[in-house]
Amino acid sequence: MIRLFKHYVPYAVLLLGFVDFLLLLFSAEAGWVLRIWQLGSIVAPITERIPQLLSFAIALQCAMVAVGVYGVEALQSLRFAAARLLVAVSLGVILISLLFFLFPGLTLWRSNSAYAMAMAIGLLILVRALFGGLLGGDAFRRRVLVLGAGVRAARLKALSERPGSGFMIVGHIAMNDGPVKIPEAIDRSEIASLGEHVIKLNASEVVLALDERRNALPLADLVRVKTTGVHVNEISTFLERETGRVDLDSVNPSWLIFSDGFSSGRRLSGVAKRLFDICASLLLLALAAPIIAITALLVKMESKGPAFFRQTRVGRYGEPFDMFKLRSMRVDAEIAGQAVWAQKDDPRVTRVGRIIRKLRIDELPQAWMVLTGAMSFVGPRPERPQFVKDLETQLPFYAERHMVKPGITGWAQINYPYGASLEDARHKLEYDLYYAKNYTPFLDTLILLQTVRVLLWPEGAR
Repeated sequence: MIRLFKHYVPYAVLLLGFVDFLLLLFSAEAGWVLRIWQLGSIVAPITERIPQLLSFAIALQCAMVAVGVYGVEALQSLRFAAARLLVAVSLGVILISLLFFLFPGLTLWRSNSAYAMAMAIGLLILVRALFGGLLGGDAFRRRVLVLGAGVRAARLKALSERPGSGFMIVGHIAMNDGPVKIPEAIDRSEIASLGEHVIKLNASEVVLALDERRNALPLADLVRVKTTGVHVNEISTFLERETGRVDLDSVNPSWLIFSDGFSSGRRLSGVAKRLFDICASLLLLALAAPIIAITALLVKMESKGPAFFRQTRVGRYGEPFDMFKLRSMRVDAEIAGQAVWAQKDDPRVTRVGRIIRKLRIDELPQAWMVLTGAMSFVGPRPERPQFVKDLETQLPFYAERHMVKPGITGWAQINYPYGASLEDARHKLEYDLYYAKNYTPFLDTLILLQTVRVLLWPEGAR
């Protein structure tokens, strides 16, 4: 993987994205030339339409990122990739139409765009048909040697066997750090030189996965491995890179303290984030006002009680704030104010509420909290004070998720389905910690784009 703006991107995805962008530029130019040829006109130099070509390519590539064209499933299945590409092009039509409405001079003619999109679909699918096996196969997987043969090493082995894994394990070495869970592991005493063994296996990375480090950390061997040019990592950092989350089963306070992340030098990024929140929330409130008004009327018509639901949530630095949503449950959903996890097919949800929850319409009023500064568009999901109090006693580092503003969407929301249990809260916390640790405007942009995928294919909405 390569690290872009503190976020890890697989080499295969980066290469495919670059090739796709070139194909989109080619399709835009070919569509332009074809239409000019049909009209019998002379084709002007390409330098005169660079903005139009770029607007076409950027709009479609953003749509492709938004619908999951570069996800694991798309790299593994041509049928899945083709289906997502068709959805991406449809979404691209909307984006280009919006650009044409706002900036007519920056877009291709409609006839040019139609030709370009038809060519783009064919070329993008063709590339995946020809090279999909290579991109999703072993060619881009790193060769990893694992030091350890216990529970942690077994977790890495299971992770490497998942579809779309970015690495393969070429060997395990038992380091006398506890019970052996990997039968094929080689005992360290049987290897004369760890450095030579790494070179023999052609490993590109060595990962420390020791269950017990006392008297087991081979510092001299690791120095020799490092000086041969092979990357050495420990399991917490490795899992963060491979899974996009902070693994609570392996992490410890010293890792959080000394690892990269949680940087305070993000003042400029924070200002840009706040400016975006203000502009986007004003625009969203203006556009969504009719939808909110109509939905509020439907809520009132179906059941007695207020159309809007007001609830206390925990915000940045643990400060409480009032969050507003369109009411989707009965007024008596919670007895005596006792917080209750939402369940699958929750009987407390009204008929209108079930629809607006699936369409996420109930969350539109939260744009007001974004405008006032209590929330951001991107950040960890704000929880009830009762839940936070319980979770802080049961989950390590739970309070650290409150070091950033809560958000309407977030890294956990696009990577993990809706959860209503302690185990679900643990998994979502791992994603929230990754976001708090590695936040950049680049990561925010990815989250906002991929929120479209969650809206189009809602999973676990309750």
